[in-house]
Amino acid sequence: MESMSSDRNWRVSNPNPCKPGSSWPGLECKTSTKDNHLHVFRLDFGSPPNPTCKTTATFPSQIFDLPYLQSVFFFHCFIHTKTTIRILPSSSSSLQQLSLGSNQALVGPIPPQISSLKSLQILTLSQNQLNGKLPVQILSLTSLIHLDLSYNFLTGTIPNQVGNLKNLVGLDLSYNSLSGSIPATIGQLGLLQKLDLSSNSLTGVVPESIQKLNFLVFLALSNNRLKGKFPKGLSKLQSLQYFLMDDNPMFMPLPIELGELVKLQELRLANSGYSGPIPDSFSHLLNLSTLSLQNNRLTGEIPVGLSNLSHIYHLNLSRNLLSGVVPFNSGFLKRLGRNLDLSGNPRLCLNGSEGLDGVKIGVSVCGSNKTGYVIQPLKRSDAAPRGFFKIFNFLNVLCVLGLYQALF
Repeated sequence: MESMSSDRNWRVSNPNPCKPGSSWPGLECKTSTKDNHLHVFRLDFGSPPNPTCKTTATFPSQIFDLPYLQSVFFFHCFIHTKTTIRILPSSSSSLQQLSLGSNQALVGPIPPQISSLKSLQILTLSQNQLNGKLPVQILSLTSLIHLDLSYNFLTGTIPNQVGNLKNLVGLDLSYNSLSGSIPATIGQLGLLQKLDLSSNSLTGVVPESIQKLNFLVFLALSNNRLKGKFPKGLSKLQSLQYFLMDDNPMFMPLPIELGELVKLQELRLANSGYSGPIPDSFSHLLNLSTLSLQNNRLTGEIPVGLSNLSHIYHLNLSRNLLSGVVPFNSGFLKRLGRNLDLSGNPRLCLNGSEGLDGVKIGVSVCGSNKTGYVIQPLKRSDAAPRGFFKIFNFLNVLCVLGLYQALF
């Protein structure tokens, strides 16, 4: 307590940390079945209403000498004085949860000695300044249920030994600088529900073994360098509700099989070079609330069936090469409002605009010309240079005469 908080001299004023009525803040005690005595089993510092940490606080390695300690939480605690995680191996340690988050001054590598904490089930080291490689040793902690090392500066590859964590339900390695491919052994994590590897520098393809993750609900691979093809058995992920894979150089058609993931609520595949049409099978995703396909090379018409997605709340198809008439009625357009973006598709148009006052979806109203769209002339009241209107309206005339495509 003295090394963490300077609120008062607790050793003098309250010599018994577990005594009812005078217990120390940030410490919780419970009776052990071994000796029927009270022992400290939880430490919680840094987040109100728990004690804040003093500016000179450093990681207290003495905690591993507490044989009955089960849970440690240090959030926003080490923010002034640089410190490292130091593990003093103790065969009597019964620690089950170690959570160190948002500590700006917690630096250095993850110590491999964490592997000595054999009872550990939850290891959260998120939003610190940790660096170095992911130690292979901690992948021997087969009791782990949740492993979160996100928002650090970890480098190197994801070791194949990650497949040893058979009891893992959540794995989050996002926002690091990990490289190399996603190991095929990831498919051995049969209980996994959340896998977040986004915002790294991972390369290669999504491994075929990922289809074995029958309980996977959340899959995030965004902002990497993944490319190539999707696993053939992608449709086997029938528990999947969130699939986030923006910002990867995929450069391939959208997989029809995605339409078989009927529990999907969010599907994000923006900025990835996808080409070809939007599969009609996407109309089967009746639980979908978010569909983001912007900034790709998608062509063809918008599938009519997308208008039947009654749960859709956010739809972004902007900056593609889509064409034809927008298949959404006024009720659909009004329901989404600003959450619908179809802009940047010059061959896309809206068949009438009655009843859509104030609704802007980024496309023009269809005309009678062969191209299937016109651009409405701007008025001087719109903010633009005076000469701009002459050029703009001249292009409109060319468009009506069917000469626009010939020129551009």
